[in-house]
Amino acid sequence: MRVGVDIGGTFTDLVLEDDGQLRIHKRLSTPQDPAQSMLAGLNDLTGGDLNALSHVIHGSTVATNAILERKGARIALITTQGFRDVLFIGRQNRPDLYALHPTLPPPLIPRERCYEIPERLDPHGEVLLPLDEAALDAVLDDLAAQQIDAVAVCLLYSFVNPDHEQRIRQRIVERGLLDAWQVALSSEVLPEFREYERAATVALEAYVRPIMARYIDRLRAQLPAHTGLAIMKSDGGIMSAGRIRDQAVQTALSGPAAGVIGALHLATVAGYPQIITLDMGGTSTDVALCPGQAPYSAQRSLDDLPLRLRLIDIETIGAGGGSIARVDAGGALRVGPESAGAEPGPLVYGRGGTEVTVSDANALLGRLDAEHFLGGQMRLDIDSALPAVGRLAQALNRDIQGAAQGIIDVANANIDRALRRVSVARGHDPRAFTLVAFGGAGPLHACEIAERLGMPRVLVPRHPGVLCALGLLVADAIIDSSRAVLAKASRGLLARLRATQAELLAEGRDALRQEGYRDEQMQFNVVLDMRYVGQAHELTVPFTRSVVDTFHQAHEATYGHALRDRPIEVINMRLQAISLSDKPALRPKRASKSRAADASLGSRPTADGEIHLYDRDRLTVGAQFAGEALIFQLDSTIYIPPGWHATIDAYENLIIERLAQQ
Repeated sequence: MRVGVDIGGTFTDLVLEDDGQLRIHKRLSTPQDPAQSMLAGLNDLTGGDLNALSHVIHGSTVATNAILERKGARIALITTQGFRDVLFIGRQNRPDLYALHPTLPPPLIPRERCYEIPERLDPHGEVLLPLDEAALDAVLDDLAAQQIDAVAVCLLYSFVNPDHEQRIRQRIVERGLLDAWQVALSSEVLPEFREYERAATVALEAYVRPIMARYIDRLRAQLPAHTGLAIMKSDGGIMSAGRIRDQAVQTALSGPAAGVIGALHLATVAGYPQIITLDMGGTSTDVALCPGQAPYSAQRSLDDLPLRLRLIDIETIGAGGGSIARVDAGGALRVGPESAGAEPGPLVYGRGGTEVTVSDANALLGRLDAEHFLGGQMRLDIDSALPAVGRLAQALNRDIQGAAQGIIDVANANIDRALRRVSVARGHDPRAFTLVAFGGAGPLHACEIAERLGMPRVLVPRHPGVLCALGLLVADAIIDSSRAVLAKASRGLLARLRATQAELLAEGRDALRQEGYRDEQMQFNVVLDMRYVGQAHELTVPFTRSVVDTFHQAHEATYGHALRDRPIEVINMRLQAISLSDKPALRPKRASKSRAADASLGSRPTADGEIHLYDRDRLTVGAQFAGEALIFQLDSTIYIPPGWHATIDAYENLIIERLAQQ
């Protein structure tokens, strides 16, 4: 048995694969200890027999929450003399252009725990000033009294020559201050130029590494010894739990990445490779545009801290089922980013919530049914939301239904703007894409959002509420590595690049073998970060014989022009070493003779007519029906407005399309 487990802000989702068959399960998350809901769910799925589990693949928010809540490890920074303030100086970016007195988030490491050591390399890695061992020991004397959990080391030009960084780690271990894994070296975490981004990324690594290590150790202790444990990375690949002590920060955005991987896999199999994903959960909404493949970015900000790692390019906003609605000082209705989360949750959950949320609005509009929520396992107390929504409605000078609809409209407008940022703002027409809706709340809002963008089609997977967990089961193992190049493109550089490529390929193959993967499962992608001389940022292109022409074409496609007479610089070479996973079989099914009417749960009147109710478990391949309709299932509720028509395709996806007259 293999199980994918995605722990979200409100629910923990599990998908079990056993001999090609899938079973799903959901539990409320336990924010105080995320592993608690995960282990309870595993016991539910296996009937208490965890020995039946061969692999558990986990999407974790532990690193993300530690950063956002500033609850990471107590760490220190050691850097080259003269660069003690690198984290404080940063790039002088202004997050709010018009703020007269901008407020920047403080670095993860206070200045009193930032140390500098006399040493210096030149840009080619040659030693200008040897590492001062006496000064290092004096710093370590001070560290010994600081009760440090981890140390980040970032020396100038260590990405060319890591000897001094390695010597610092060796001395820390010799002194008995920390174990080797508690010392994060920038030459290993991010062996690339740009001093501030490298220092910030290695600081993030040191900040979350002890937290993740303790979490994984507790989890491992409660799983059978033979059960393999893997973690989703931010780039959509998985890695073994044993690598956490080297690459903890790689898990910072693992949950949303799993959703994109799962959505792209299912949609491509169904014949819709051009998609925009809409993952709306209890706390946030994540969107990504996938033009036939997952989109990647070389850098992302996390709570305004730069994280320079290869990761899936996802836009995240604070709009989920638990997002809180309020009236601001100007009398305008606002929704999010604050969330009621899993505890206490929305008012209708009956768990002590006091704030009106998006889920409460959906319930009052009849889009969440008291009897069918969570497959009937959790009854909603809709009446409990009336007083609070009534007070909100009074502040807006509207009736309760009008206030509830206003909350949905504002939430949809927030999501609409996020979708436009990943599509229209980047030169893509959303009308050419299919909207793949998942997460517990995504299918409730998808059709109305697609309508706003003129998108013709919405695809709702068979199990939309647990798609991130399913994405964990279809993800491949990925190990990334890179080398700094920093040279002008020329024929002479080609031989150096091929030698570097051979080194990276050998390292990648060895790393995958150490993880237990077979050679026949392996694939390798080698790319170059390139730019025109004088530019500040790079484009990533495949390393081929005609790589210069490829770069010109990529620049023209991205920016609308190419500077073919200008010299080109090669900044980095990157390797993506992949081991293909054994994915759950998705076989098309034949249409049955049953009709949508066979899955009907009746209908109920609305202000404009009636809304039809259906049981998703009884909707079979080929069934068709028109909106207005609600479809109930364990992991989600799907709303189809008037003017849309739904069909169950051969893979049991719900394909919802706008009627021609619309």
